[in-house]
Amino acid sequence: MTLPDKGDRIRAAVVAAGLAGAAAAFLIWQVGDIGSGLAATNAKTERGSPETARDSLTVDLSDNQLAWVKVEPVHQQAFPVEKEAVGTIQFNGEVSTDVFTPYPGRIIGTFASIGDDVKRGETLFTINSPDLLQAESTLISSAGTREFTTRNLARLKELYTTRAVSQKDLDQATSDQQAAEGALRAARNSVGLFGKSDAEIDRIIAQRMAESVLVVPSPISGRITARNAAPGLYVQPGNAPAPFSVADMESMWMLANVAETDSPGYRIGQEVRVRVDAFPGRTFYGKITRIGEVVDPTTRRVLVRSEIANGQHELKAGMFANFVITVGAPLTSPAVPMDGVVREGDGTMTVWVTADRRRFTRRTVKIGSQYNGARQILEGVQPGELVATEGALFLSNALANGPRS
Repeated sequence: MTLPDKGDRIRAAVVAAGLAGAAAAFLIWQVGDIGSGLAATNAKTERGSPETARDSLTVDLSDNQLAWVKVEPVHQQAFPVEKEAVGTIQFNGEVSTDVFTPYPGRIIGTFASIGDDVKRGETLFTINSPDLLQAESTLISSAGTREFTTRNLARLKELYTTRAVSQKDLDQATSDQQAAEGALRAARNSVGLFGKSDAEIDRIIAQRMAESVLVVPSPISGRITARNAAPGLYVQPGNAPAPFSVADMESMWMLANVAETDSPGYRIGQEVRVRVDAFPGRTFYGKITRIGEVVDPTTRRVLVRSEIANGQHELKAGMFANFVITVGAPLTSPAVPMDGVVREGDGTMTVWVTADRRRFTRRTVKIGSQYNGARQILEGVQPGELVATEGALFLSNALANGPRS
C-alpha cells in the first residue's frame, strides 16, 4: 500500500474545510428562514381580533363538533320571587288533643287502638272512679233529703191552716226544703262533671244505685295517634303520658325555622307549596297561619307555621318537608336553559357566548333562581346574545383538554 505524500494531505484538508463551511452556511440560512416564519406568525397573532387577545377562554369548533352544540339567543322571562325553607310535618295542634281522665282511677276497659277513626263522644276507655262513686252517693242522699223536706213542708202547710203548728215551724220547714233543693242541684252538677247526662242522673236517683264506672269519651272526631291505656293501669288527670291522643287528620301543620333576614318577607295568609320526600313529584298546598314573635338567639331563626290540607290523610307527623312561598311580584330577567349554565371547578357559573356560531367564548355569570326549566341570569349576558344552550359542558371540557385559539 502506497501512503499519500504531504501535498496530498494538505489538498484533502482544504477540501474538507470547504465542505464544512458550505454546510454551516446552509444551516444558518435554514434557521433564519424559520425565525422569519415565527416572527411573522407572532405578528399575525398580535394583529388578531381584539376579543381573542383580550380573552383566551375561547374554543373554535369544527363542523363535526358543531353537531354537539345548540345555540339560542338569551331570552327574557318572568321569575317568581320566592323563598325556600325546610321544616317538619306535625299534627294540627288546634284540632288534636291528649285525652286524660278527668278524675283519678283504674282503667277497666279500652275501646280504641292506634289508627282507629273515632267520632266525638265515642268511648275511648272506662275507669273505676272512687270520686264518681262519692259524687253519686251524695246525689242519692241529697235527692232523699229533698224528697223528705218536700213532704214535710206540704204536711205542715195543711196543719198550719188549722193552727196545729206555729208560723215558726212552717218557716223552718220551708227553709229546710229550700236548702235541700240547693243541695240536690249542687249534687246533680257534681255528677254532671263526670260526663253524666240529665237522663243518667235521673236514673241514678230513681234506682238509688251509684255506679263507679266512669266513661271517658273522645272530645273531638279524628284518628287515634297514640295509646298508652291498658286495663288495670291507674291514671290521674294531666299525668303524662296521656291514655289516648286524637288528631283530626284533615289538616296538618308544617313547622319551619327560617332565617332572620328572610322573615320580613313572610305574611300570615300567604300561600305555600310543600313537597315531602315520601311523595316525589307531589305538591301539597296551604297557608301561613303563624309567624313567631321571637328570634332564636342561637340559630338566629324565626318559627313559621303553615296549615296544609291533608284530605287523603297521606301526610304523617315527623315527615321532613320543603316549602316554597312567593314573597313578591315576579321579576323579568335574562334567562338561559338549565343545560346552558355550567358550574366550573372553582364554583363559578359560566355560559358560552358566540357571535358567529362557531367560535365560543366562556363568560362568567351571576345566577339567580330557576323556574320552568330556565336559570335566571343576574349579570354577565344580555337578552339577544347567542349562547350554547346544549353542549355547554362539552365546550368546557374542550377548553380544559384541547388547544385554545
